[in-house]
Amino acid sequence: MPYSDPSAFDESLVLFRDSVRRFLEAEFVPHLDAWRQARRIPMEFFRKAGAQGLLCPTVPAEYGGAECDYRYNAVVIEEVSACGVIPAGFGVHSDIVAHYLLHLGTPEQKARYLPAMVAGELLGAIAMTEPGSGSDLQAIQTTARRDGADYVLNGQKTFITNGQNADLVIVAAKTDQAAGARGISLFLVEAGTLGFARGRQLHKMGGHEQDTSELFFSDLRAPASALLGPEGGGFAAMMSELPTERLSVSIGAVAAAEKALAITIDYVKTREAFGKRLIEFQNTGFKLAELRAEVHAVRAYVNHCLARHLVGAFTAVDGAEAKLVTTKLQCRVVDECLQLHGGNGWMDEYLISRMYADARVQRIYGGTDEIMKLIISRSL
Repeated sequence: MPYSDPSAFDESLVLFRDSVRRFLEAEFVPHLDAWRQARRIPMEFFRKAGAQGLLCPTVPAEYGGAECDYRYNAVVIEEVSACGVIPAGFGVHSDIVAHYLLHLGTPEQKARYLPAMVAGELLGAIAMTEPGSGSDLQAIQTTARRDGADYVLNGQKTFITNGQNADLVIVAAKTDQAAGARGISLFLVEAGTLGFARGRQLHKMGGHEQDTSELFFSDLRAPASALLGPEGGGFAAMMSELPTERLSVSIGAVAAAEKALAITIDYVKTREAFGKRLIEFQNTGFKLAELRAEVHAVRAYVNHCLARHLVGAFTAVDGAEAKLVTTKLQCRVVDECLQLHGGNGWMDEYLISRMYADARVQRIYGGTDEIMKLIISRSL
């Protein structure tokens, strides 16, 4: 399977990939069916993942991290995706929450939370989306009113990845209703704080092993020290971090397409119809040849995006283009691969069936296709 460009690797990264793969084969894959039934990955797994060095690899050594570059995050995303699973829980924790803290946090906030995040003792989530506002972050209704030394938060969030397990949630709230985007601020809210409540664990089309939840804030008092970044700087911070989030989605999308293609090639080599293997039919061979060529091309493009990110040249438009192209390819490849499985592709016991259901959200979360097109069109 053609993962990231070998020329971009060093020996330590190769060893890291091998370590991640072995860990997932031993501690992740055997439990997936049970976790899908429970609709949640237990915290014990994240503690094991932290001990193995899979979480927050870019965090500096002073906070317990390995102080690696983003290629190590990419390896984890690829290897989890190669298990046929959306790596959303990993991505939110390591690629989003940890990076918000690194870029916006005070020394005290970093020292309080990052070591526990690296160790898997504390799981992070980010609460942006609300029932009445999806990709339109400026329309959020959750408020944070200053009251003496505290902020008082009221509102609700939905579709929150890691919502049931999270110990720390970054909450986007309006601190100035009249200021539009400049009135949004970010807060670090710890689970267990009075006024914090978890709602339903939402049932979804796919990604059943990943908990996705509602969160509620009712007169929650957050000290001024819980403000992440400057007051009113939340929207700008989210916009600056979204390209990395979209690159993470793109890396997972191409890795999932590679996985779907690999298991389908194996399948058609053994499945027979009308007295011969499916791979021997010209239609099958031509279809898979076309898909593999496209996946290889998009893999090269994602490698290019990763290289740009490593030197700080990956822009918001780059992120939008990458997410738009890769997630649409993922959905199409998985659909075509399911078709080649015939009736078995409809059965949940076959991995391709679960990958089909999982793929669809990739074109929605992190910004819908339509939002990606809007961002790109504004740069024309």
